[in-house]
Amino acid sequence: MRRDAVESSAIASVGYDAASATLELQFQGGAVYRYAGVPPQVVEALMAAESKGRFVNAHIRQRFPYERIA
Repeated sequence: MRRDAVESSAIASVGYDAASATLELQFQGGAVYRYAGVPPQVVEALMAAESKGRFVNAHIRQRFPYERIA
């Protein structure tokens, strides 16, 4: 999945596949996590968030099933 770099102290890049509702986040430390079942409006809100790290903690982490892939 292609990920785009974002301006964030916590998140390095974000990728999203709308067909499978899969979100990939690469953190600044290099870890990559894949979240399943994420609706497009959540991804849009993430991309618009002033603090992407805070948004992930409040609205994505622990709300969607995930796996570490790298």
